[in-house]
Amino acid sequence: MAVALRQISEVRAFNRDYTRRIGVLGQGMLDSPYSLTQARVLYEIEHRPGITATKLACDLGLDAGYLSRIIRGFEARGLLRRERGARDARSQHLRLTAAGRRAYRPLERGSQEQVRRMLTALGAAQRTEVVSAMTGIRAAFAPPPAKAVRLRAPLPGDLGWIIERHAVLYAREFGWGEGFEGLCAGIVADFARAPDPARERCWIATVDGRRLGCVFVARDDDATARLRLLLVEPQARGLGLGRRLVARCLTFARAAGYRRMVLWTHGNLLAARHLYAQAGFRMTAAEPRHSFGQDVVSETWELQL
Repeated sequence: MAVALRQISEVRAFNRDYTRRIGVLGQGMLDSPYSLTQARVLYEIEHRPGITATKLACDLGLDAGYLSRIIRGFEARGLLRRERGARDARSQHLRLTAAGRRAYRPLERGSQEQVRRMLTALGAAQRTEVVSAMTGIRAAFAPPPAKAVRLRAPLPGDLGWIIERHAVLYAREFGWGEGFEGLCAGIVADFARAPDPARERCWIATVDGRRLGCVFVARDDDATARLRLLLVEPQARGLGLGRRLVARCLTFARAAGYRRMVLWTHGNLLAARHLYAQAGFRMTAAEPRHSFGQDVVSETWELQL
């Protein structure tokens, strides 16, 4: 159904009226030296410390170059600092300094007082109606909720998929050759030959039935579980799926009576290493070697359960 011109005019009229009421058209937001955009950037960094510049630009719909100029200006005034990401040195995590928090607080108080005055001018019933209408507007334009991730046991075909995806992704991203695919096939074959649901487990992560990740818990000995073949598809990275898979492994291992969990990884797998460190694992051994056609640093990590 086509949108009527009258409806378009009403929305534009509302936008003009509301932006006038909250002072968007003035040179500074709430009589401050900051524009509305600058004030919003301060708000987001204060309430989401460590947010990356890329994520902030995406969430606010800002041009990356424009946001970069705002950030440089804040940095020059000593209002924020940038930190390089642990997993990706190219990413910049933003945090307000003490001076930045002092600059932000009057904006927060001023905004709250401005809205309080607007609502106080209305009767109780009208106030409820206005707030309800605003809530409805936000809900109407909100993106659909994120689809639920399911962690399930493997079905027929899943074990072959695990081998294939490890081989393809590690060849593409790290140049690892056939030896790695053979290693993965051996791990999967060991699991398939003698599954012990009480002590060993595999999970497949899916969204709407589409496979997006996997992980195994294998038995080393009565006291030691081994985390193996953690994988997250590129399109699902950044969603916390890897953390969920690792957490599921740890929960299972503790319930199964293991006293420790170990894993084997490599020094160039930065995202995985960061994930393991966040979960509490610590590296206990490292050894340079030539594996899978590449010079790598083999690492052993361990976590006491």
